[in-house]
Amino acid sequence: MTDRLGNGAGGAVERELYGREPVFDDDGLAARLTGLAPYGSARVAYEHHDDPPVAVFTGGRGMGKTAVLKQLRQQYREITPVALLDCEAVEPPADPGPGWTPVTGALPELAAQLTARVRAARPVPFPRLGLGLVAVASISWTREDETRARRDLQALGPVLATVDTRGDAATGWVAKVLTKLAASAFDAVAPLAGLVAEATVETVLEESFGRFQRRSADWYGSYPHAGGNGRIGLRQLAVDFERGGDLRRRAEDHLVLALVADLVRAYQGLAWGARRGRPVLLLDNAHTELGRRLVEPLLRQRAAGVRDRIAVFAASRTRDHEGLSHAARRRLPEVAHGSHWARGSEVTSGILAVELTPLGPADVRAAFDRHDPAGRAPAGLARGVHRLTGGRPLGVALLARATGEALARETSRPGATGGAPAAGGADGGPAAALVPGALLDLAVELREDRPPVRVAGELLARLVPGQSLDVLCVLAAAHGEESARLLATDRLRGRSPEGDAALRVRDALRAQDWPVGPEFFVADPLLRALLLHRLRFQDDDHPDYAVWRAVHETLRTAYAPGGRLPSVPHRLHQELVLGRPRDCVTHLRERFPGPDVTGWLDALRFIASAPYPRVPGRGGPDPRRAVALGREATAALPDAETGLAGLDERAAELQSLLRRLLHAVWLLSDPLVLPDDEVIERMAYELRQLSGRHPSGNSVLWDAATHWPRDIRAWRPLSMPPGAPPGPPGRMTGGGGGAGNTTGPGTGGAGTGGAGGTGGRRSGEDGSDA
Repeated sequence: MTDRLGNGAGGAVERELYGREPVFDDDGLAARLTGLAPYGSARVAYEHHDDPPVAVFTGGRGMGKTAVLKQLRQQYREITPVALLDCEAVEPPADPGPGWTPVTGALPELAAQLTARVRAARPVPFPRLGLGLVAVASISWTREDETRARRDLQALGPVLATVDTRGDAATGWVAKVLTKLAASAFDAVAPLAGLVAEATVETVLEESFGRFQRRSADWYGSYPHAGGNGRIGLRQLAVDFERGGDLRRRAEDHLVLALVADLVRAYQGLAWGARRGRPVLLLDNAHTELGRRLVEPLLRQRAAGVRDRIAVFAASRTRDHEGLSHAARRRLPEVAHGSHWARGSEVTSGILAVELTPLGPADVRAAFDRHDPAGRAPAGLARGVHRLTGGRPLGVALLARATGEALARETSRPGATGGAPAAGGADGGPAAALVPGALLDLAVELREDRPPVRVAGELLARLVPGQSLDVLCVLAAAHGEESARLLATDRLRGRSPEGDAALRVRDALRAQDWPVGPEFFVADPLLRALLLHRLRFQDDDHPDYAVWRAVHETLRTAYAPGGRLPSVPHRLHQELVLGRPRDCVTHLRERFPGPDVTGWLDALRFIASAPYPRVPGRGGPDPRRAVALGREATAALPDAETGLAGLDERAAELQSLLRRLLHAVWLLSDPLVLPDDEVIERMAYELRQLSGRHPSGNSVLWDAATHWPRDIRAWRPLSMPPGAPPGPPGRMTGGGGGAGNTTGPGTGGAGTGGAGGTGGRRSGEDGSDA
């Protein structure tokens, strides 16, 4: 399966979809609801023959909802009528008349797509929809303003052309409509909109509809107060639309059902085999008001027992949307061979909500194999990207492409050996090892007609469009709502004198289905990593990193004794963020003899989850590695860094051991680098040494020496207590404490902060949410 990373026409780069078999297999959900195998006309048995559900794919940004809908359009566009509409992208024309609303703007677009010719079937005409739209458009026409009438009719040209193939037929209607109006004796009591609509409909029927097509007007006889007379129904429709409020909504609902009725009619009374399967209606961002206005009339009609032959697939960014309150909920793998859906008594029970699950490690590996067929990327890079992104398809797709392009550039250099390369920065600067964090700095070419874009910036633009990134980046450093409000008050004074910016951002994130605190205010690991990456590098002021440093100093001060949110673990976490490990090691040494060894390990894990103050483009091994392996010349280091001054021999040994252990856990918990086997073994060795040094010979430390290496090699967060089974996918584990916040080191992220150990999640999904 292929789709495109770019948006718009031309130049976008094709990519593969992975893990979508439950939707796209020959017996997958799409085939069972449409009655057609993808890319062919083979019939498939309907799962719900006369009463199919509306399938709604749910998931946050970057989870591949748009990609699924685009792939459905690609697979079925030649074999059955298909229309794809982005409900967030319907914009009014330059000079909309009173007859334009998002609904009346969307329906002509859907009809124009559905009328495209497909194999062995005539184009679908839309006479009922055309009549209704003309009646509504005419509500503002007057004898004195012929220009408005012509403009409105031209806008409806694609729908009217499905009935009257003469391209210029509509241009002659205007004069005839206005002439008919001039000859009419207006009833002063009757609404003018209804009279204009009646004259317009009469003219359209006479000029463009054939003898049998004119019967389509009778469909409007079911409109309220029409008394079975279609022409009266169309007049009343126009009057209701002009009045607005609930009456306009009623009129719009009837227009939606007019499109449905035209589609149903196209599948009736035909020779066997003339049309196969069902037409397909695809609605992206259907959680919006427009999406609901298009779906709900169909749901109500189906709930009332009226059957149609339309396969409707929609996408909702909000899985807890009130419109899904009574939907049957399934995860993507659960619908591979059957949806197990049945209609209930509520209208919204007609929805099958399918949660798009994250990519599994095998799917990420397949994405990397496509862009790196020779397998030259460092071992474990695909798993590292899976851990960083949590399997979010948009992140996987962009990072896999960045890897492939970096490898291609390396291969094209003179004298290239073909081994695992170093990846240059996006500006061609110093090389850096190909690790997940370095991929964020690279540039990728998404469109042939546009310059390359940096991965981190492109991801942020897609994942949080329309948000103030300057505000988000500051608040991403917070551990919970309290610290977020503190940062908003201290660092965003001009925007948030009372800290309200934090609450506004919290609500905005929740509205976009992003998790919020309490472990981290921005709780999604990938999004947090990207925001902290931008916070550190946005000003390009190496080595000062002024904004980044000021934000973390603010938090360190707040967590210090006497601060507004005093918490020793959180203060030490911030010390490590700022590159100052001495106090962290000293605190761990002083607490080590205590009886609460589990709490001590949890504090180590939390402190070491601090984002690493990374320098972009720096080549060579990670500086933390030499410290973890005991290869730094500690005698040459100042006491301000080691904390060894004044300690006796035994305390100095413990200080040095804990300095090595802290740096090992710091490095191994970092989702922006790859696990290092030598460092893993050294971490286990140091933990066993500590077990022997503890006054009680504590077995918890010995268990950590056994289980933490297993966690890291399995791409899981470090378990607490060591060896405890991992929690539900994506759930952040506890730790740290203080200030009412808890967190866990695989969730803090190093480098620029970020992703938790979500590497153990497994399911299938790829795609891009544009």
